Amino acid sequence: MENNAVTLCGTLAGAPVFSHESRMLRFYRLPLEVERLSGAVDRLNVLVREPQLTLLELGDRTKLRVQGEVRSFNNRSGDGARLIVTVLARSLELCDGYDSNLVELRGTLCKPPKLRCTPMGRDICDLLLAVNRRYRRSDYLPCICWGRMALTAACWEVGQKLSLTGRLQSRDYIKLTEEGPVSRTAYEISAASIVPWDGENTDI
Repeated sequence: MENNAVTLCGTLAGAPVFSHESRMLRFYRLPLEVERLSGAVDRLNVLVREPQLTLLELGDRTKLRVQGEVRSFNNRSGDGARLIVTVLARSLELCDGYDSNLVELRGTLCKPPKLRCTPMGRDICDLLLAVNRRYRRSDYLPCICWGRMALTAACWEVGQKLSLTGRLQSRDYIKLTEEGPVSRTAYEISAASIVPWDGENTDI
């Protein structure tokens, strides 16, 4: 794969739910729980094609290994988060190893970095990375980096090409609406390393 690769090993946290149909092919959404080293658990949405499901016997709390790409979708329905981030599974298989979560991206910074400070006093920088895929389309993926990386990232300009390694994580938050507070989940890639690159050697 070029520019965008993700490998997950985690536990199935629910039954497959029909998501959508594209080009006469049905896609289902699987909730996958992946534990971090800290013990926190990320609950991630994996999109799989119907034929992939028929090849596996999925039971309660089945352990799965997923290889694919991180995808984004702009939700225009007005219900829930505006930017929907999922993992499109290229391969899906049973596994019995430790939980793992590895994302490798190469893309272009498409919004000015936003440097902020957590209540605990730690620097964090929000980035939006445009990652090209085939057929002249792109995924717009929210990324964060911490500490010294955050201070460096805050100096980058829109158009900077970047190479990132990290993990896809979920984060619950409360959004205030006209109907009152609503619990929602955001998804972002937390960078373990992120550096400029020259746009060459695009294969990961």
